[in-house]
Amino acid sequence: MMKSFRLLPASEGRRREFKITLGLRTGYGPAGRIYDLEEAVRAAHRWMTERAARGEPFLSGMFTRGEVVYADPEGGASSHREPVAIFTGEVLPQYAGDLDDRTVRELLDELAGEMGRALEQEEIHIAYGDRTWTLTAGRQPNR
Repeated sequence: MMKSFRLLPASEGRRREFKITLGLRTGYGPAGRIYDLEEAVRAAHRWMTERAARGEPFLSGMFTRGEVVYADPEGGASSHREPVAIFTGEVLPQYAGDLDDRTVRELLDELAGEMGRALEQEEIHIAYGDRTWTLTAGRQPNR
């Protein structure tokens, strides 16, 4: 017997793609430790499961490994290649259609921060819909 497929009710809606890109090498120089992609996966999965356990919304997606290639406009000897973790996904109507764009941005920032701390990053690049932004690491005051 062949399977047939039909439209899942409440699954159709506006497309809301996102992407978080962060380096796997610590710091800005070529001498930094290079983390494995699995460490980014573990950090994201921990964030998701903790939020799910509290009944809070979370974003799920897919990881791929990539490599950023760039040139130093000042001709410096710094590294011109960097391994990166790329986390991509979509806010699917049937699972997260009730999340407004502001909430999605907050979730992306929170998730990116968790991964950035785990991988000792200075910058994290985020894209959502037609917007893009960069988070930079800062020191929190002692409390």
